[in-house]
Amino acid sequence: MKGKISVKNMALCALFAALVAVGAYIKIPIPVVPFTLQFLFTMLAGLLLGGKLGMLSVLIYIVLGLIGLPVFTEGGGFWYILKPTFGYIIGFCIASFVTGTIANKVPFPSYKRLFAANFIGLAIVYSFGMAYYYIISNYVIGTPIALWPLFLYCFILAVPEDICLCIVSAVLAKYLIPVLNKIYGGFSYGNVARNKE
Repeated sequence: MKGKISVKNMALCALFAALVAVGAYIKIPIPVVPFTLQFLFTMLAGLLLGGKLGMLSVLIYIVLGLIGLPVFTEGGGFWYILKPTFGYIIGFCIASFVTGTIANKVPFPSYKRLFAANFIGLAIVYSFGMAYYYIISNYVIGTPIALWPLFLYCFILAVPEDICLCIVSAVLAKYLIPVLNKIYGGFSYGNVARNKE
């Protein structure tokens, strides 16, 4: 198993990539950064599949979008990397790995661990998102944004919904991880390793 991804794991990665794509279209319009359910599904990918498979799920989603499939919030295509909000998508990928790695260090993570993993993931998403937004806006596409408007629109107005999603995904994961471990015998890299100990 080490170094290989089974057909079952690939199917699960594809499922979560599809869920992230669906989440992009479940949105509430707010200024600058629309609120979607992408963050919920990227966090669940990490929590339920483990860090490596969770990251792979989001990476599949990103590749599908960049090659032209309309899976992003405003469509798809390689040009999307010039959108200021693309940094959040990069953050989703890294956050799913970190969140999944932290959560899956134990077979049955506590709420404390799940919340910690999610909020660290949240910090990663917003760090990448805001930094990318600032760089692209000010130095690439010529639509300057100052630090205070950036902080207001890209963090203060956007983060409350994602905090709620952190809580929702932790609660869902708390119930789903034992069920999935029982059904699949532990399908993430972390769980498979533990089952061999």
